[in-house]
Amino acid sequence: MAEEELIPGITGLGIYLPERILTNFDLERMVDTSDEWIRERTGIRERRLAAPEESTSDLAVNAAREALGAAGLLPEEIELIIVATATPDMLFPATACLVQERLGAKRAAAFDLGAGCSGFVYGLATAAQFIRAGCYRNILVIGAETLSKITNWKDRNTCVLLGDGAGAAILQPVEPPRGVLAVYLRADGSGGDLLKVPAGGSRLPTSIETVQAGLHYLTMNGREVFKFAVRAMEEAALEVLRRAGISQQEVGCFIPHQANIRIIDALAKRLSLPPEKVVINVDRYGNTSAASIPIALYEAVSEGKIKRGESLVVMVAFGAGLTWGALALQY
Repeated sequence: MAEEELIPGITGLGIYLPERILTNFDLERMVDTSDEWIRERTGIRERRLAAPEESTSDLAVNAAREALGAAGLLPEEIELIIVATATPDMLFPATACLVQERLGAKRAAAFDLGAGCSGFVYGLATAAQFIRAGCYRNILVIGAETLSKITNWKDRNTCVLLGDGAGAAILQPVEPPRGVLAVYLRADGSGGDLLKVPAGGSRLPTSIETVQAGLHYLTMNGREVFKFAVRAMEEAALEVLRRAGISQQEVGCFIPHQANIRIIDALAKRLSLPPEKVVINVDRYGNTSAASIPIALYEAVSEGKIKRGESLVVMVAFGAGLTWGALALQY
């Protein structure tokens, strides 16, 4: 007798946003920039910053607790925790293990996933396969970042873009038609130098020289990343729709990584998506990397743009690596 196929779906969401708000007008007093310059080029008006004592695991735990409550799960019922982040609390142990201990999820396996801004999509895709394989039934996926900790606040080209935050999702087996319909993940390591933190790993271990040279800050080739982002996200969106067997017109809600309004607008135009179907919150939070999509997903559900059992949702992202990917689901 064939085993029943388990279909993974999202059953609970949570987010956490730090209290401190840094506006463009605040940045005008810090670097050579202006509110108008930032808004025209990025669409960002403000972003959230973690407090000095707040780490990525702190943000992740708060988002996770809300997601657990929304799904009606106790921490000890979680079997796997995946934390997607580019800003772990430390090189090791994994931030996911720190989250596991704080939550009291004593039965859970835990690991971090490093795919930059694509991390949450990669995390959902990974969790979905664990459920389909019958390994686990209750999985917590978190995208959490404290990018402010690796930002050079003297570099106007990067510091205006980034923000902190966390979003979490519970994945469990669900009844059709709900659930994950298709995933598509890609990477191209030849573009690794376009977006990176040069020092702090085994290639350039931390030293007085690396600190003095500012090599522990995020660096980015903005022009090349922009060109890659639009091309890669279009490819990912079209391919995941093909794999899911749905048309662009059937998409109820499109959630792109919130990096830059120009990237989002260019992508929506290429995909012929009307504005009301595209979720945008980059103006309020900036680029929160792996936290970007779960925060946007949470807000779209909270605002009624996504309805359980009705909405076809496509999430698409690009990030350091270079990585990119998309996931389609019936929420």
